[in-house]
Amino acid sequence: MSFPRIVFRIIENRRCPLYHYGDEFSVTGIAISMNNGEEQSFFTTSVVYSPAKKEVCKILTGDLTRLVIQYERGDKIPVCLVSCSGCTGSIKLEHSSDNRLIAPESPPSSNEIGSMMHLFSDFAFFRNIENHHLEKVVQFFRLSTYRKGDIILRKGESGGNFFIIVTGGVNVINEVGITISKLGKGDVFGEMSLICNEKVSATIQAREETSIIYIDKANFKRIIDQYPTIQLYFSRLMASRLNKANMIRTEDLSSAMIGNLTEIPAEALFQTLNMNSKTGILTISELPRGTARFSFRQGSLIKAKYDIFSGEAAFYEILKEHQGRFRFTPGIPPEDFEIPEIGYFMKLLIEGMRRIDETRNKLTN
Repeated sequence: MSFPRIVFRIIENRRCPLYHYGDEFSVTGIAISMNNGEEQSFFTTSVVYSPAKKEVCKILTGDLTRLVIQYERGDKIPVCLVSCSGCTGSIKLEHSSDNRLIAPESPPSSNEIGSMMHLFSDFAFFRNIENHHLEKVVQFFRLSTYRKGDIILRKGESGGNFFIIVTGGVNVINEVGITISKLGKGDVFGEMSLICNEKVSATIQAREETSIIYIDKANFKRIIDQYPTIQLYFSRLMASRLNKANMIRTEDLSSAMIGNLTEIPAEALFQTLNMNSKTGILTISELPRGTARFSFRQGSLIKAKYDIFSGEAAFYEILKEHQGRFRFTPGIPPEDFEIPEIGYFMKLLIEGMRRIDETRNKLTN
């Protein structure tokens, strides 16, 4: 005799060495009959299925087994949250015995999400859900805010959530740091890794202060099952994104710049890259003191090296040069995605020009 299948899902992770947020565990209780010749007796065991390709934690398996045994005996599993007893870390899990949406305990952001309800009816995603179901679906979302430059998703990670932008905007960045798309209010991301069970295909970075609501993988899939019109929405979305990404990629590949400082001064060259939000590496060769290299991320200067100088000093030094060949190559290494900018560009440029003027005045006096 078997007992209901119970699904536990991690909703909080505190340095657990094995599992991550959103991982699910399936537990089934089984009553086994034993007959010793005089009387028949039963004892209960359980089968715990851990997330695929992950090590089984004996501590957590024991905890969940005890809970299933209590469930069979008539005791009630703690409502919503179950805490793992832990080892070097700990986790919290919520449980469900069927395939319905798993309602989380009201998170701290629930009131804020409720106050945004009037916005959601204008979002393309929510227009595929009947109005009388909208409030029910929204309660399964949570809210996060990000500062400019924060990485929300990183290419190659396992996708765990589906995201909708409420305010602000993000850049979709490829493996060499080039922005292949820009998303804003009402746009969505993260769905492909959930639908196709693949790794995240691009890095998502906040380009300004941004508020985002998100829903976990399990409830996302349940919503798709319950609202078939959303499947058509995603099909159209993917076709549109592919078209836009191809257009931006073509523009970026054709934007490599080659020239000479005698034709375009260093200050004008840097300003052009900044104003056009370029991402790539500027190499200036045939200089009196060797080759200089400067890295830009969306127009911001993040690396600078010339002779013995680096950072601001290298930038100020290159402004003094009037001869040399330059080449701008789109793209930067992934490890440079989060490097802080050297400084506010226009402030650097003004300071650099001020220093040049001071030097000229000293030479003429």
